[in-house]
Amino acid sequence: MENSVLSPAVLRMVALAASRVSFAGSSDLMRDLAGLAVPPKTVERHGEALGREIAADEASVIEPEPSGASTLYLGLDGTGVPARRTEVEGVAGKQADGSAKTREAKLAVVWSADTIKDGSAVRDAGSATYNAAIESIATHDTDKEPAPFAQRILREVERRGFNGASRQVVIGDGAAWIWRFADEYFPAAIEIVDIWHAKGHIFDVARAVYGPGTDMAGQWARQRCEELDEGRIDDVITAIRSHAERHDEARRNVEYFSSNRARMAYPTFRAMGLAVASGVVEGACRNIVAGRLKRGGMRWTVSGANAIIALRCAIESNRFDDFWERRAAAGA
Repeated sequence: MENSVLSPAVLRMVALAASRVSFAGSSDLMRDLAGLAVPPKTVERHGEALGREIAADEASVIEPEPSGASTLYLGLDGTGVPARRTEVEGVAGKQADGSAKTREAKLAVVWSADTIKDGSAVRDAGSATYNAAIESIATHDTDKEPAPFAQRILREVERRGFNGASRQVVIGDGAAWIWRFADEYFPAAIEIVDIWHAKGHIFDVARAVYGPGTDMAGQWARQRCEELDEGRIDDVITAIRSHAERHDEARRNVEYFSSNRARMAYPTFRAMGLAVASGVVEGACRNIVAGRLKRGGMRWTVSGANAIIALRCAIESNRFDDFWERRAAAGA
């Protein structure tokens, strides 16, 4: 089938396989489960082509998916995708020389959490939808329209009726780009820093000050986490500031906690019946991106990565069948 045109049924199988496992693994699945000889390069070519079709469809078709939930959450995050050398030339990164080995895929997840379990709000089953790509969210003063990823987020929230929810919540890890976007487009939304990220920052300071794995580090971090849970954010900042002169990690986190103080009012948020953790977003980073694109030896072009990400988002958001029906109706 190297040079043949795949039938719609085979193409659908190729797309589903390519969205889940490597192109070589997809080829093996096609042979073992369907008795079809579809070489890995054919899987790659057709899988990525269909992913690009899905991406174009996503950008042009906005069908409302009202949830009826009283509260909708928008979670935003980013995660690195291993990239080919040509895709990271001139890109600043975390290597010792300032270069990069990855390109950042940004993710937007919308879900509801009207379900209360053990006193905490938890994600309503089947409510999460996903949108992601290696795209910029930075908008410059001279730009006439929002940056590509900003447009992607706005399409997703329009589909989900985010602005029409009684309460809108934007939740993230504390990255400045998240709050800049939220402040510009959703000024009425409640902003929450994921509590586990906040506690992670506390443990980062503890390790820097007292040493990794020491009793003092654990004791100090647990006390700060208790203060955080109780809403005593000023006590947390005071404790971190006491180490800021000698430790860069503490100095950075004084700014982190101070700038996010209002977003860490966890007792208030819990009393309002709101979720304070973004496990849905963390799960999306692992499932949508890492589980498929960050396996050993993989290096991606931006175009190829975005195509497979589009496939995975459509499938995990339960939109693949709708896309396939539109494609069939168009005679593709």
